[in-house]
Amino acid sequence: MINREAAAVWLNDYIAAWKAYDADAIGALFSEDVQYYFSPYSEVVVGRDAVVKAWLEDPDDAGTYDGHYAPIAVDDDVVVANGRSVYYAPGSKAVGAEFDNIFVMRFNDAGQCREFREWYMKKS
Repeated sequence: MINREAAAVWLNDYIAAWKAYDADAIGALFSEDVQYYFSPYSEVVVGRDAVVKAWLEDPDDAGTYDGHYAPIAVDDDVVVANGRSVYYAPGSKAVGAEFDNIFVMRFNDAGQCREFREWYMKKS
């Protein structure tokens, strides 16, 4: 079971791992047998090592993005979160692209995500 406070901490750790692109920080978020869906139509990425590898394949340039996510519903081991991701225009802090994100996640008893699904929509 996970609570709202633990979910908020996990989401902050998720952002920190995204910004650092540190394999250990990414791996610490997920269970060994995690199932990770980058989008509704993507193939599932199975296993912590595969998720870390996928994150590190095409990293965003440091300082060119940011995000904030917060839990909006918590039920037993399931968390639904909403947030915004922004990507800055090249060479500035002006927003170049903004996305609204929904995450649906399932957690194990150790507080690691064992299933992660993401939906996002670009602001027009």
